Amino acid sequence: MEAITHSRGDTFPIGELSRLTGVNIETIRYYERIGMLPAPPRSEGGRRVYDHHHTRVLAFIRRGRELGFTLDEIKALLALGGPERAPCGDVREIAARHLDDIRMKIADLRKLERLLGQTIDRCEGGTAPECPVLDILSPEPGRRA
Repeated sequence: MEAITHSRGDTFPIGELSRLTGVNIETIRYYERIGMLPAPPRSEGGRRVYDHHHTRVLAFIRRGRELGFTLDEIKALLALGGPERAPCGDVREIAARHLDDIRMKIADLRKLERLLGQTIDRCEGGTAPECPVLDILSPEPGRRA
């Protein structure tokens, strides 16, 4: 992400916010609609005008998504005070739950890796009626549709 600088004072349009944060304009509008990003004031012409706070919150949301936090988890973090004022203990609790979810997903992926690896090892590359890979993908074990 580029350094946050503004050429026209303290406020800037949505396109500049998008450029600064790497977040698509439609995604910015979506975050506003669902209450994650505070609605910005509007210029006399009705255009949204954003400031440093919007940039910080949007960068926070983006980074949270990159780390796999759900929108609900990020909303909870923002409700605690956002990037500047959230109590560390409360943030830790949300992050710890997220880490538990990640660990469960990793365990599930390891099981899936073992199962698929074992299935591929049983496959001799013969004809379709004896293909263990197709069998594992079938709705009923041992029977293909």
